[in-house]
Amino acid sequence: MENQLEREISYGEKAVGITFNPGNSDEVYKVKALCAELINQMNDLRLATRNSEQTRLGSIAITELQTAQMWCVKAITWQD
Repeated sequence: MENQLEREISYGEKAVGITFNPGNSDEVYKVKALCAELINQMNDLRLATRNSEQTRLGSIAITELQTAQMWCVKAITWQD
């Protein structure tokens, strides 16, 4: 996790809040990093296309990935 602080974080990492992990959980970091990678891919697609529908679909995918990431973190950190 230290390496990411030495460089500017990506759009996807910002979108998932990669630096917010109060419990310093490796599992939370892993989920956030995987979702950030997919978000980066969709953001690159949005930036590369001139097709408005493709841009819209990429934006929806980003939103849904952020939602999935939050539910994953909730599941990982669930305590009875």
